[in-house]
Amino acid sequence: MKFSEQWLREWVNPSIDTQELVDQITMAGLEVEGFEPVAGRFSGVIVGQVASVIPHPDADKLRVCQVVGGDEPVQVVCGAPNVREGLKIPFAVVGAVLPGDFKIKKAKLRGQPSHGMLCSEAELGLSDNHDGLMELPDDAPVGQDVAEYLGLNDVTIDVDLTPNRSDCLSIRGIAREVGVLNSALVSQPEITPVAALHSEVPAISVQAPQGCPRYLGRILRNVNLQATTPLWMQEKLRRSGVRSIDPAVDVTNYVMLEQGQPMHAFDRDEIKGGIVVRMAEQGEKLVLLDGQEVILTSDTLVIADREKPVAIAGVMGGEHSGVSEKTRDLILEAAYFDPITLAGKARHYGLHTDASHRFERGVDYQLARDAMERATALLMAIVGGEPGDIVEVASEQHLPAPRSIDLREQRVADVLGMHIDRTTVEEILTRLGLHVSKLLKDGWQVTVPSFRPDITIEVDLIEEIGRIYGYNNLPVTEPVGSLGLRNQPEAERPLSAIQNYFVSRGYQEAVTYSFVDPKVQGLVDPEREGIALANPISADLSVMRTTLWSGLLKTVAYNLNRQQPRIRLFETGLRFVRENGEIDQQPMLAGVVAGAQVPENWANGRRNADFFDVKGELESLFSLLGIEVAFVAGQHPALHPGQTAELRRDGQHVGWLGTLHPQVQKKLELNGTILMFELFLNSIRSGYVPNFKEISKFPEVRRDLAIIIGDGVTFADVERVVKQHAGDQLTSLRAFDVYEGQNLGEGNRSLALSLFWQHPERTLNEEEVHSLFNGVIGALQEELGATLRS
Repeated sequence: MKFSEQWLREWVNPSIDTQELVDQITMAGLEVEGFEPVAGRFSGVIVGQVASVIPHPDADKLRVCQVVGGDEPVQVVCGAPNVREGLKIPFAVVGAVLPGDFKIKKAKLRGQPSHGMLCSEAELGLSDNHDGLMELPDDAPVGQDVAEYLGLNDVTIDVDLTPNRSDCLSIRGIAREVGVLNSALVSQPEITPVAALHSEVPAISVQAPQGCPRYLGRILRNVNLQATTPLWMQEKLRRSGVRSIDPAVDVTNYVMLEQGQPMHAFDRDEIKGGIVVRMAEQGEKLVLLDGQEVILTSDTLVIADREKPVAIAGVMGGEHSGVSEKTRDLILEAAYFDPITLAGKARHYGLHTDASHRFERGVDYQLARDAMERATALLMAIVGGEPGDIVEVASEQHLPAPRSIDLREQRVADVLGMHIDRTTVEEILTRLGLHVSKLLKDGWQVTVPSFRPDITIEVDLIEEIGRIYGYNNLPVTEPVGSLGLRNQPEAERPLSAIQNYFVSRGYQEAVTYSFVDPKVQGLVDPEREGIALANPISADLSVMRTTLWSGLLKTVAYNLNRQQPRIRLFETGLRFVRENGEIDQQPMLAGVVAGAQVPENWANGRRNADFFDVKGELESLFSLLGIEVAFVAGQHPALHPGQTAELRRDGQHVGWLGTLHPQVQKKLELNGTILMFELFLNSIRSGYVPNFKEISKFPEVRRDLAIIIGDGVTFADVERVVKQHAGDQLTSLRAFDVYEGQNLGEGNRSLALSLFWQHPERTLNEEEVHSLFNGVIGALQEELGATLRS
């Protein structure tokens, strides 16, 4: 925000110079980006008046003027289109020095003597406007120094405010801060209600109270918008970076800069049937004040009449309802708009206005009436008019609720590192506009005013005390704390163990956004609806992820497009799902594999990773974690049918493993086979507690068998049956051959197994092993319909 130092000092005038003021504001947390003089450096420029104007005899575009500024009129040749008799202007006399060290000398222009120069705003370094002479008010004293008359011994200060300090987007807010910092009195203009001179009021209907909890309107009749905005107001606007347009627009801008309340003025004759505050209909069109036509979306709050929208609420008005020189009756509006409803709307339409900048950050919801009265009084002083009563439509349940916060004295000392006297704390809070409504035994109960929406919790109050007391006055202390050892269950594996495992397997850890493209997420998790962000960064990052695959697949695409032939990525993070109306944040582990199983070199052929490679890596992880997870054939909309496994632990679902579905892969424009897995972290981190087991000194016994089973029987079924009937001394089971052929019959396959037994305390005899082996064969035949292959 830009503002004039002189304007600020009209409100509060501490005994410090400009540099001290700037430093003070910065140290209070309102960073000053810079400050500069409001005009270029010049001398010898006085208020002059054009006494007469005649055409130049030898140049069509030049005029020969007689200018009064000193003791006698002097002749000046001028080419400005707005030069006319009686006009008062800045007059640079002979010997004057203009910005850029440009010296004014006697000259002849096309044969006519010229003793001086009539100046535009650009030539004095006031602005970039060089379309014509700078016109001064009729009461400007002829002969007075222009710099003195305009009060140009001033600087413009540019403050870069953080989004939470919307209360300082006005002279009123900045003055309040400076007054607190210097214990100085703040003098603000007295705002008194303007008496109604007629009974007409605008018809106002608020159909979207959530987005507009408060709306005020007033009719001002018989105004003269051909009047000129006073120079003092034009200068304050200019020094704040706002261009003067016409009295109605200038006054609403002035009130916005002074009070912090954006306002708008409509041409009453262009409003048909009253004002309606509603959500736009999808596809409605509106031509804005800047001439741009926008197509509105249904989530946009608009100000409309009974026929059409006339403004985007809190952003910009429409062209046809704007005021002009022909306007005779105005409808003034002042409102409080919900910041969440307006968030991102200006950017959506490619706009950024002073109004949207303030409304998106939060405007004082109790300020609208004062702003309306202030604007009415200023307009009547400039353009005349007859005001009516103010009509207010408010929805109290949608306005921000009053806040009271308990502040503990000891907490203040703990956070700031020093004890501050109670009287000082109370004085700081009171000067900030916070009301200490109740003294508690160990602190205070503080009521937060409506203009500070950023103060919500105790530490916010402590921050206010610290910055006003002065960060430089706080002691330098070392943080002190007692750290107890965390209770780490031995059965629970640390996350670092899982991360280190994947790194050791050649994976790269990825960190992707928690907010993702809803289109990509709809492909990989179509059964869940993503939680939409209220104020997304962009359209392709507008929902919270329900699966880590959304971000990982975009990362895969990014790498494949840059000719990376081998991709192995894993990520740990939260997914966000809505359960029973609440948002549940669930820690997840996910990974993707594409390309070669091992890096290409002279010893290894180029073989792409397949389903069983990734399955084996997960089995090794589960072995490391000390858990047993079953791989069961399943169906997932994002995974290839027939190449999808549901992972279960103790019968409970813990994740998925599979190959990306070809249709999804085509829509994402990915090439090659993409393997993916995703697991619930909390379901796999707790395993058995490791314990010592002595290695057996006795020989191991091995028995092999080959069985014929149906192709619907999985190895997991075979493994389960073998382990149930092979006895406690079974140490290992391995499948070393799988065969399918016509000689086995259709739908059959041969599976060759090795079984290993070993007793920890003695040598197993032949009868024991033979009995266990036969028991396994019988169980396979009975439970799975297996037959021995000869």
